[in-house]
Amino acid sequence: MATESNTGREKGLGITAKKETDFSEWYTQVLTSSGFIDYSDVSGAIVLRPDSYFAWESVQRAVDALFKRDGIQNACFPSLIPEKLLNKEEEHIAGFSAEVAWVTEAGSSKLEERLAVRPTSETIMYPSYAKWIRSWRDLPMRLNQWNNVVRWEFKHAVPLLRTREFLWNEGHSVFATQQEADAERDAILGIYVRVLKDYMALPCVPGRKTDSEKFAGAVASYSLEHLLPSGKVIQGPAWHSDGQNFSKAFDITFLNKAGAREYAYQNTYAISTRELGVMVATHSDNKGLVMPPFVSRIQVAIVPIYGSADRDSISSYAKSVEDSIKRLRVHTDLDDAYSPGWKFNQYELMGVPIRLEIGRREAEGHSVTVVRRDTGTKAKMSLEGLEGALTETLVSINDNLYARALSFMDANTRFVESMDSLAKSLESGGFVQAPWCGDAACEAVVKEKTGAKSTNMPFSAQGRAGGKKCVVCGKDARHVVNFARSY
Repeated sequence: MATESNTGREKGLGITAKKETDFSEWYTQVLTSSGFIDYSDVSGAIVLRPDSYFAWESVQRAVDALFKRDGIQNACFPSLIPEKLLNKEEEHIAGFSAEVAWVTEAGSSKLEERLAVRPTSETIMYPSYAKWIRSWRDLPMRLNQWNNVVRWEFKHAVPLLRTREFLWNEGHSVFATQQEADAERDAILGIYVRVLKDYMALPCVPGRKTDSEKFAGAVASYSLEHLLPSGKVIQGPAWHSDGQNFSKAFDITFLNKAGAREYAYQNTYAISTRELGVMVATHSDNKGLVMPPFVSRIQVAIVPIYGSADRDSISSYAKSVEDSIKRLRVHTDLDDAYSPGWKFNQYELMGVPIRLEIGRREAEGHSVTVVRRDTGTKAKMSLEGLEGALTETLVSINDNLYARALSFMDANTRFVESMDSLAKSLESGGFVQAPWCGDAACEAVVKEKTGAKSTNMPFSAQGRAGGKKCVVCGKDARHVVNFARSY
């Protein structure tokens, strides 16, 4: 599928910071110099330019298709929430109170009641749920909406990773029993894990949050955690078991099969545009973006190399190459205002997965020179069977990016059994796993002494708790926790 160029060719832009020595500056330079995002006139809010929005749409489509296959339907609720509704669930609003943006006037008139700009939608959705759900026949109700939310963060804003407005999905499911509600967890987390791997080449650590770190209003929270090249950790998609907390606050009840009325059981879950920032930070290098192929707006950039004498013939051959691979997202660059070398650098900066170089030798030999963005390697390929070969190369690029990220995460995950070892290991960044008794007081001691917090209790590590002692108090360990410094 051919695509418009829209390369964002602003002169004088490039990457001057180094990923390995100044990660924060490098990260922002990559995002803006590549044309992936831009800053807006609203503090802490950014503009998703075509490449970043295409990537988000790709993730959205993939997740949405899997949701629908699992029986989840889309809906749309208002973005403004009356204050009386927001206050109905005290623990929930306490978790967001400092981040809520309020609408207090309309035109020249003051509103009788403040309206919150949606920080999350439980409180605007659940009065409708209470009306719609009457009996067990109405359950399960599994609705999702794709929307934007505003959380007026007062911490240091980081583009995509921590912004005041972002895009996400909000899944809100209702079940008749806790057992049915709990059964949804692995399905939803499995969808997120699959899309992160297949589309964004991102590994993650699935696990349960400690009670101190769970979502406000939830009974239990489960998260997918990412390790960034800076050594810091950031939370990715999450699923929350809300039990009957919201159903009691909003009177979401149903008649069960025995004719008795009872409160429903609920779950919530989300993936957001934060993942775009994780993707950029994880895969990109000092030349610019490195885009996973299946979220890249341009998968193949064709750069003809010609002089005035052979421009027409080589351009014609380049267009024939484009026609032969039209099921891919391909752009042929015939802009004479820039040299081939400049174009090479531009497509590297943009992170285009494959670049095809076509000169006189390639045209005469019915071939192309293929350059991979992830490795920089070059190879000659015949025009015959080119689309299939490039498709295989795109899969190989995604697999390679995932393998590199997974190797980095594994190399920076360490297990310790003492407080001294925990504190020392945290200085090197990454995930530091430690046995924990389950007491929140011990968890707080780790944070106080090291500045690190618990990210989650990894599913894969819980078998290591047996026979171990808590690194803080020395009591028998009940869990293994990942501690890390985080965004």
